[in-house]
Parts: sequence; structure tokens; C-alpha cells
Amino acid sequence: MKTLVAGIGNIFNRDDGFGSEVAQRLVERPFPDDVRVEDYGIRGVHLALDLLEGYDHLVLVDALAGAEAPGTLRLLEPDLDAEAGQLDAHLMDPQAVLAMVAGLGGEVGRVLVVGCQPADLEEGIGLTAPVAAAVEPAVRMVENLIAERNTSCSVA
Repeated sequence: MKTLVAGIGNIFNRDDGFGSEVAQRLVERPFPDDVRVEDYGIRGVHLALDLLEGYDHLVLVDALAGAEAPGTLRLLEPDLDAEAGQLDAHLMDPQAVLAMVAGLGGEVGRVLVVGCQPADLEEGIGLTAPVAAAVEPAVRMVENLIAERNTSCSVA
């Protein structure tokens, strides 16, 4: 069961760097040989090309705007049939990345998103306090997903 954990987001837009921070912490942890953790930042084309290697599971970690309080974590299983935008080498649109993979003849198994409600997405470096406090819980959430990947897990 090959798994790719992809931290995504723009570290120059405050809380949008959440996925990158989580990925950097996960890289330091021991995982089975069939688990790869990578901080992709905004490199959508790089992620698409890596996905062509074939993965049974993709866990995206990102800032994910919603109506919750800043720092709230959510686990989602996105609708992969939703219409994707154009792939831009300077932006990270997961739907566009997955569409590119499909267009190139590749496929990805199960896709999950570990998302964190941002407080601030304006230009600036560094996570806000509530989002920074959510990094370690997100790391544990990803570790649990990896441990449970051979069983079905419920997704909100």
C-alpha cells in the first residue's frame, strides 16, 4: 500500500504554510518504506509527476478555509469528479493536479485531505498562534491515517 503524504501551500502567505510545516515535522518521523512524505509547497506539477509513480493513498495536508474557528482540523475525502481548474506551475490546486495525473494516464487510489482552518492568508511568514498549535495534532492525525490505511476509516 504505497502512500504519499503531501504538504501543500504557500509559506509566504502566513497560515497557507500549514501543510509545509506539518510535512517538515513528519519527515523527521519513522515510517514504513512504502510511505513517502514530501513538502510540495506550491509545486503542483512536481506533485503530479510524482503521483504518476502510482500510489494507493494520497494524504494532502493544507490550510482549508471553512466556517470553523482558526486552528480547527478537518479530515475530508474530496469529490474527485469535481471540475478542476487549469494547472499553474506557480499555484497549487489539488483538483488540477489530480486531473493532470489522470490526463497522463495515471491514477491515484484514495485521497484524503487533512485541513486546518486558517486565521490569516495575507502575505507574511509564519503561522498564526491557533494554526501553529494545530500542527502537532495534525501530525498525529496523519500518523493515525498511515497506521489505519489498510482498514477503512470514517471521514467527516
